[in-house]
Amino acid sequence: MIFTMKRRLFIIIPAAIIGIPVLCVVLFFLFLTIVEYRPKPIEDVPYTTGNEMLVRGKPVSIMSWNIGYAGLGKDEDFFMDGGKKGHPDSKAVVEGYFSGIKQTIGTHTPDILFVQEIDIKSARSYKINQVEAMKNFTGKGGSFAYNYNCVFVPIPFPPMGRIQSGVSIFTNFETTSAQRRALPVPFTWPTRVANLKRCILVTRIPVYENGGASGKELVLANFHLEAYDSGEGKIAQTKALKEFLDSEYAKGNYVIAGGDFNQKFPGSEAYPVISPDGWIPGQLDPSIAEGGWQFVYDDSKPTCRSLEAPYNDAKAAAHDWQYYVIDGFIISPNIDKLSVNIIDADFQHSDHNPVYMTFELQ
Repeated sequence: MIFTMKRRLFIIIPAAIIGIPVLCVVLFFLFLTIVEYRPKPIEDVPYTTGNEMLVRGKPVSIMSWNIGYAGLGKDEDFFMDGGKKGHPDSKAVVEGYFSGIKQTIGTHTPDILFVQEIDIKSARSYKINQVEAMKNFTGKGGSFAYNYNCVFVPIPFPPMGRIQSGVSIFTNFETTSAQRRALPVPFTWPTRVANLKRCILVTRIPVYENGGASGKELVLANFHLEAYDSGEGKIAQTKALKEFLDSEYAKGNYVIAGGDFNQKFPGSEAYPVISPDGWIPGQLDPSIAEGGWQFVYDDSKPTCRSLEAPYNDAKAAAHDWQYYVIDGFIISPNIDKLSVNIIDADFQHSDHNPVYMTFELQ
């Protein structure tokens, strides 16, 4: 009898040691599946409007910047790029980066501002509502759409926890609508449940001429395309983006799409790969720019740095680093690009530099 009991315990105890953690993991992913963010293909999102009129034929400025949730400045690396960290060390660090980001934007005062990786209530940025703070700082009307909305992201260690993040557009021009348009998700369960659900944030600005409405719109599309996929996700998302842009141009509208492509621009050979084991961007299809469309970018300076290590050592000072040019715009054939340049912020407050363009509507 005693022998039988010991034998049973010998089986039960190891089974419990193995089974309980497995059960916890299963229950955890079941919970994440139940509460998974499942946006509709097209959703209206809240927005506030400016009161300035956009007049055809007058120069307009636009800036696009992936601010890295004010958490990827010079002293940071990132675990998905070969680093170790998932979030900055303190709220004060985030506040310092965010202050520098606002200062850069305030120095250049674009008429239209696209922002990617901007948080509203995330553990990684210490629950600072960056959208509201940016709106108050710029004094512009604004809109926001989720790119990432998960109650708990379990990686790395310590985990990133809750993330509410996305893309925003800020402008003083009159705005008549804002929509979130879902992009294809390349991931399957269970990876999908705690992953990004990327989108295009679309806002519409009426165009005026000769003192009245022209009946046309400037359609703005802000996005942050897939980064950590095998390549198919970027391709599918870029195809969906171009189909939408073509449909708007066919209506007679002006179209500007911009943001973080996570892909190299056709014809740009700047900043070749020197870290083959690190993150490598995709390649944009040159056919996207057929029919008079234009890629607008500046590769005289990098728009992004590798996050394999903090950007605060002798290699960074010597610019001996893996850089990329993956941020810019696509503009429709009825828009004249006047200028484009990279604002060299030296990656002090984000792992990206802002891109600044001036343009006119034909």
